Amino acid sequence: MRFLELRIPPPIVGLVIAAGMWAVGHIPPLVPMPRLVRLAVAVSLLAAGAAVALGGVISFRLARTTVNPLKPETTAALVATGVYSFTRNPMYLGMALLLLAWTVFLASPWSLVGPALFALYITRFQIVPEERVLAGLFGESFAAYRRRVRRWI
Repeated sequence: MRFLELRIPPPIVGLVIAAGMWAVGHIPPLVPMPRLVRLAVAVSLLAAGAAVALGGVISFRLARTTVNPLKPETTAALVATGVYSFTRNPMYLGMALLLLAWTVFLASPWSLVGPALFALYITRFQIVPEERVLAGLFGESFAAYRRRVRRWI
């Protein structure tokens, strides 16, 4: 299935999964939760996800390297500071948190499959191929970074 590597933009993957979560989100049982609590938790996760993802984008912009996930070979710098000192993939982690916020908003245990599917798909078809490219570009610097910082959290 290598043909799927670096082919579908991660935001598109997230949107497709979010639509699927909505489709199964109406199947009982729903988690009984006061609407205000559900909204507060969902908004908190949304804010956290947006902050983490935006931190990743800002770090890339400051390093003047590409944010295009489909062309990792155009990477100009290995970014290991800021949010990248806590996670190697803050943009993907941010998207996963957005999907988790959507899960809470939907109040459906079935929709929990969405963030898990996103993490599995992105790891296999986006992150692993990106890491192969980065290892080729940055050698021991990337290897040391991989040893120091986790892939997700």
